[in-house]
Amino acid sequence: MGVPKRKVSKARQGERRAHLSLRAPALVECDHCHELKRAHHACPTCGYHNGREAISLPPATPSDGGR
Repeated sequence: MGVPKRKVSKARQGERRAHLSLRAPALVECDHCHELKRAHHACPTCGYHNGREAISLPPATPSDGGR
């Protein structure tokens, strides 16, 4: 079984974990409604992807202030 021979320094540990940071998802503009959406995903606002309706969303109803 592999056992470390020496303590791994914080600098070497940081080098190993350098690519593990979190990033915000890349957003692109929807061609149909021009809202921001994730690339290669259906638009959560209108449901379109690649020029066609991918998912049917219920019609938006006006809210009454959260009552």
